[in-house]
Amino acid sequence: MTDSFRLALWAVNLGRGAAGLDDWLARVEARAREVAAAGARLLLMPEYASEAWLGFKPAGLPPTGEIAWLAGVAEAALPGLQGIAERCGIALLPGTIPWPVAGGFRNRAWLIRPDGRSVAQDKLCLTPFERDPESWTLTPGDRLRIFSLDGWRCAVLVCLDVEMPAIACLLATQQLDLVLVPSMTDAMSGQSRVFGCARARAIELMCAVACSGVVGSAPGSTQNPRNVSGNAVYLPCEPALGFTGVLLATPVTDGCAGEEPFDVVDVPLGTIRAIRAAGGEVWPGAWSAAGVEIELEGS
Repeated sequence: MTDSFRLALWAVNLGRGAAGLDDWLARVEARAREVAAAGARLLLMPEYASEAWLGFKPAGLPPTGEIAWLAGVAEAALPGLQGIAERCGIALLPGTIPWPVAGGFRNRAWLIRPDGRSVAQDKLCLTPFERDPESWTLTPGDRLRIFSLDGWRCAVLVCLDVEMPAIACLLATQQLDLVLVPSMTDAMSGQSRVFGCARARAIELMCAVACSGVVGSAPGSTQNPRNVSGNAVYLPCEPALGFTGVLLATPVTDGCAGEEPFDVVDVPLGTIRAIRAAGGEVWPGAWSAAGVEIELEGS
C-alpha cells in the first residue's frame, strides 16, 4: 500500500443529458478510462448524477412517478456500472441513484470495487424536498457502513449527512482515512453548507474528505432547474499537510456555460494516518465530552 491515494472527482454537468441508458453508461466508461489512464484508483461522481436519465423518461411521467421510474432504470444500470469498474480496473462511486427498499425508495450510493463487488450506502438524513409527497418521496437509510478500499478505511456520507454532527460522532471512533461526499445543491448557500461541514469533518475525524456535486440542470428535470457546485478535497489542518486543510477546491459553478469540473489528486492518506496515530498538534482523538455537563443560568 502506497502512502497516497490517487482520486478522481467528476462534478457531472447534468445539462449534457443522455439519449438513453447505453449512452449514459458509455459516457461514464469514457471518463473511467481517462481516470484509469491517469493512475487514479477511484472515480467519485455526485449525488443524483442519475437525474440525467430524465432526458429519456416516458412522455407524461408525473413528478410523483419519477423516483419509481429512475429506480427501475437503476436496476438495469448497476450491472453496467459494475462492468465498467471491472473493465477499467478502478473503483467507481457513480453518484447516487434511487433504489427500491422495503416498499419504498432510498437515495443510494453504490461503491463499486474493481472486481465488481459493491457496497451500498443510503442517505441517512433526507431534505424536505426528498420527503415531499408531491414530488420525490424517499425513505432514509438506517445503516452507516465502513468499508476498505486498497487498505484504507472509508465511508460515504451523502450530501446533507455530512452536515449532521450526530453522524460525525458515530464516525469519531472508526479511525477513518477517507470520507466520500457526493452532493446536489441548488444554491451557493447549500453548497457552502455541505462543503463547509465537510471541511470541519476532516479536522474532527482526522481524515481526508472528498466532495463532488452536480452542476447544470438535466433535460426533462421537473424538480432541479439549477445546480451549483464543484469539487473539493479537505485534509486535517496540520503543518505536514500544508496548514490550511485544503488540498483541492475548484471554483463553484452552475454549469450554464458547459463547465464540468474534473480533477485528479493524490491524497496523502498515509501521512494523515501517521498524524492521527501520533495525535497531531492538538487533536485529542475521539473525544466524547464525557463528564461535561450543560448548565443553564437563570435569567
